[in-house]
Amino acid sequence: MVQHVLVAPDKFKGSLTAAEVAARVSAGLGVPTVELPVADGGDGTVDAAVACGFERITIEATGPTGERVLASYAWQPAGTAVVELAEASGLRRLPGDREPLTATSYGTGELIADAVRRGAKRVVLGLGGSACTDGGAGLAQALGARLLDGDGDDLPRGGAALKELARIDLSGFMNVSGVEFVVASDVDNPLLGPHGAAAVYGPQKGATPDDVRTLEAALARLAAVATATHGLMGAVEHDDVVRAMGVAGAPGAGAAGGVGFAALAFLHAEIRPGIDYLLDLLGFGELVEGARLVITGEGSLDEQSLRGKAPVGVAQAAARAGVPVVAVCGRRTLTDAELKAAGIEAAYALTDLEPDPAVCMAEAGPLLERLATRLAADRRLEGNG
Repeated sequence: MVQHVLVAPDKFKGSLTAAEVAARVSAGLGVPTVELPVADGGDGTVDAAVACGFERITIEATGPTGERVLASYAWQPAGTAVVELAEASGLRRLPGDREPLTATSYGTGELIADAVRRGAKRVVLGLGGSACTDGGAGLAQALGARLLDGDGDDLPRGGAALKELARIDLSGFMNVSGVEFVVASDVDNPLLGPHGAAAVYGPQKGATPDDVRTLEAALARLAAVATATHGLMGAVEHDDVVRAMGVAGAPGAGAAGGVGFAALAFLHAEIRPGIDYLLDLLGFGELVEGARLVITGEGSLDEQSLRGKAPVGVAQAAARAGVPVVAVCGRRTLTDAELKAAGIEAAYALTDLEPDPAVCMAEAGPLLERLATRLAADRRLEGNG
């Protein structure tokens, strides 16, 4: 019986998509392989789903600063849609400088709305790479929510405007009652406070200390109004002391600038660990059966990899199936002991072949094939095992 090698990598950011990594590794191994590009809910999630057989649906949507962009989601005819926030509302969509106070998640809501109109029974929302800190207000607006100030006028888009929020009108909200929403994310931050969306992630999106204070107050206002007017669990007391309670305090509510909050509050979503859920969705359990080795990887194997990133998730899933795991990467900073503790027997880095990181980025494909050939020799993969 021919035993295969399951090649299940994430992307090498800036160099190769997950599908390209899988193809290059397979080409270098020279043995029977099954390719399964993976993602953890961040950038590349739609590409990974498409590479695994989903259809790519592309529409015109609103970018983070209002510009029109072409954005995609992945569609399965059975009724599952995979929506990646970074497609329409990501940092890579910014036309110029970062706009922490006004960037919106509206385009992500447009992708969800299109999937629902198409007949989605389940929408998987991958959060990562967000340009906005708007508490998911834009997403809710795209689905028909009206965010009103004290005069009854619609608020402009963006996080800072939420300071003036007085009422949320959901009378025109899209009917999503028959749709299951799943947020695939490993971020466990609440919406508010020192570990919240503005404080932790705002600076990454260009927010100054003053901007962070503005956004924190705006998100607290959103949570307070939503709690008071829409019967959310718990409460957010708005008395100059922010108490992140209820939905606003839920782990993951602060994901993607607070889009996690909107998904919980308005879509009644369930938050699931990103890589674990997506591996199930992409069929990892079936494909690992009968494998003699799993090869995973990503651009940089470092401390971040240990916090719910794809390679460790793949290693844990493979361990449950009793299959050994090795990794490929552009570079690594993890020790052998750290790798083994994460379930990865060995790691092969492009920098083992080429010390210049710029060359590794530019020549990642050919170098990865050479690395896979070395891996095959080390693991004695020649033949059918």
